[in-house]
Amino acid sequence: MNQRSVILLGSTGSIGTQAIDVLSRHRDRFTVTGLAAGGGDPVALARQAVALGVRTVAVADADAAPAVLAAVADAAFAAGYASAGVEVLVGPDAATELAGRGTDVVLNGITGSVGLGPTLAALEAGSTLALANKESLVVGGPLVARALRRPDQVVPVDSEHSAIAQALRSGARSEVRRLILTASGGPFRGRRRDDLKPVTPDEALAHPTWSMGPVVTVNSATLMNKGLELIEAHLLFGVPTDDITVVVHPQSVVHSMVEFVDGSTIAQASPPDMRLPIALGLSWPERLDDVAPACDWSTATSWTFEPLDEEAFPAVGLARAAVAASATHPAVYNAANEECVAAFLAGRIGFLDIVDTVERALAEHDGATALDALTLDEVLAAETWARARTNELLTHS
Repeated sequence: MNQRSVILLGSTGSIGTQAIDVLSRHRDRFTVTGLAAGGGDPVALARQAVALGVRTVAVADADAAPAVLAAVADAAFAAGYASAGVEVLVGPDAATELAGRGTDVVLNGITGSVGLGPTLAALEAGSTLALANKESLVVGGPLVARALRRPDQVVPVDSEHSAIAQALRSGARSEVRRLILTASGGPFRGRRRDDLKPVTPDEALAHPTWSMGPVVTVNSATLMNKGLELIEAHLLFGVPTDDITVVVHPQSVVHSMVEFVDGSTIAQASPPDMRLPIALGLSWPERLDDVAPACDWSTATSWTFEPLDEEAFPAVGLARAAVAASATHPAVYNAANEECVAAFLAGRIGFLDIVDTVERALAEHDGATALDALTLDEVLAAETWARARTNELLTHS
């Protein structure tokens, strides 16, 4: 593999910091030319920029720009440089501008639907998109499909979709019967719906196997994350949602599977470590050496699988319904959930209110746009409506 240039979006978040660990240990393979972050941790961003020698930094929060510039100067001085020579882009569209400048690989690790603009910009610039921002695909799937310059331009970074992409190399697409997405079950696996009423944010943030940001962790507790992943798998691999099964696998070692028409199933397994799918997203279709420890086959171990309790965790069924309803219902599904998660983490609503409110917003949405006619303005309008209506529902609940 020739050396590749990389732009990393969401560099100070969970995906971003793990990506930097991978990139730093494979400097002979990658050159990082740009970083983007919200601006909430200017010191961390500055240290990343100086350590990696990047030319451009994008900061979403304009008010954070002076702190970022000062932190970059301090980090450069501490590293023994006369100056850092770092360009700083500022504002809500800064990451989109950076992603559109063109590079070999753009790793989109931004959280939330704000990642759609950078996703489209990276594709339109012809870069390979290592996609960890599932929301941009969920919200703007048809727009992403139209922006593709080549069939293999998007490489999934979510562990489940990376596993499926690897398993699909075992056969032709016409030989696929169904996809099996594995779910850890989160911290509340085995609980009935009534048991979930008193759940607190601290309890929801205590994921048993993965270390993730707060939004993704709460999504994993509600299984909303698995609903988003089902929509993403449908869009990435062209498989109908009815042919995508979710199964609970608490050990989180089998990351997903593909069942073929002859009855065989191909699974991808590794200890839960996001550096593996991140590394493969950066180097696809090749693999990097020694990214993370492999499974230990010298000790006895058990992997278990159990069906999803859709009565206690209805988010996956809602995802299927959203895809079937209209081109803009998935955007409403995601936006309503983002508002509900923020309200839950702030202590304004209960745990069960998250998915219940998303269901109400979906039921009220009038989405009539055909997939092939969907525009960015319509996606943004659906999101705006969903956020406003969700907050109305939460205020009067």
